[in-house]
Amino acid sequence: MTAPGLPDTIQACLFDLDGVVTKTAVVHAAAWKETFDAFLRGYEGQRPFDSVADYDEYVDGRPRADGVRAFLDSRGIHLPEGAPDDPPDAPTVHGLGNRKNELLLEKIRTEGVEAYDGTLRYLAAVRAHGLRTAIVSSSANCRDVLRSIGAEHFFDVRIDGVVAAERRLPGKPHPDTFLAAAHELGVEPAGAAVFEDALAGMDAGRAGRFGYVVGVDRVGQTDALYAHGADTVVKDLAELGGKE
Repeated sequence: MTAPGLPDTIQACLFDLDGVVTKTAVVHAAAWKETFDAFLRGYEGQRPFDSVADYDEYVDGRPRADGVRAFLDSRGIHLPEGAPDDPPDAPTVHGLGNRKNELLLEKIRTEGVEAYDGTLRYLAAVRAHGLRTAIVSSSANCRDVLRSIGAEHFFDVRIDGVVAAERRLPGKPHPDTFLAAAHELGVEPAGAAVFEDALAGMDAGRAGRFGYVVGVDRVGQTDALYAHGADTVVKDLAELGGKE
């Protein structure tokens, strides 16, 4: 193993944003819960959105519209697609997704964004060892979030929700966004490591046949991360990095 705790075949590292680099997964979960609970009040007998189980299973790591579809399908509810610019009160898939994003941005503005210090130290360590790095996120707010924590310089490549939409790349659990990042970094999937906290991200890492998949367990789901394809699971990337 190299100093950053990776197999010596790894030449590049592909990082998810929310829950891996930034402490925004709980903010996302809260925004989803507020969005879905308000919506579900119009459906008799529907239990509220579970910000742990439902979040992990249906929305974590997925593009917003995919998360809306997956969760509503689990409740037997089907809405018209609508359009990406639907207003946040529109009774459509995109309308619900935009309502969630509106709430998320409001929470970020009022509560701010924090980075995981262990991840920032790990990023510095892998880059010091000559590995290239990419941020791979379903978030359309990825660049602004990175700038807000002063971390944009840590990444050679950014494949986020904006880029994915422009290129029509399907989101996680499909591997396409990670594959695009590896391609831009000039490495084969077998030469890249994926760092994810979401089960959908684990699925993407396995589907893309990446050389190493690191699960980051922030919420006590170690077994599930392994079941979905992790090669190793850590609670913080500081457990891997910078050790000689």
